[in-house]
Amino acid sequence: MVTRASEQTRWLTDDEQLVWRAFVPLLQQLPAALDRQLQVDAGIPHTYYMILAMLSEAPGQALRMSELADLATTSQSRLSHAVARLEEQGWVERRPCPTDKRGQIALLTPAGFRRLAELAPGHVTEVRRIVFDGLTPAQLDALREIASIITSRIAEVEQG
Repeated sequence: MVTRASEQTRWLTDDEQLVWRAFVPLLQQLPAALDRQLQVDAGIPHTYYMILAMLSEAPGQALRMSELADLATTSQSRLSHAVARLEEQGWVERRPCPTDKRGQIALLTPAGFRRLAELAPGHVTEVRRIVFDGLTPAQLDALREIASIITSRIAEVEQG
């Protein structure tokens, strides 16, 4: 049965279908590979590593939880759970936001910074091995441009 919606659908061309079918496994396999490496080396998922890394780069090694969720590309509820686990390890502390009683600040502790420093070499080695070592400089430029365009379009869709 052909519906009006299917009549208006801009179906993928054969070339677009080939690109899409190559891209979808990347979306699924890259996060899984990064998670595997960090689980083996540290017993933590990639999201926890990203939280520690984002905090390490922030002024005062602290961020509002809402900003940290955006930077770590996770939901606020998932971030809250992850930060609770990182607090149990002594790597992150939560503090009330001084300018907003409803807000909270996540702060990287000295122990968290040391743990991140221990994990970073293995993680960077894996990222380099999987992503960067197989690409030419021109491909890296194209990948950066493509990733920026796609993430911008996602942001547009989410903002309405």
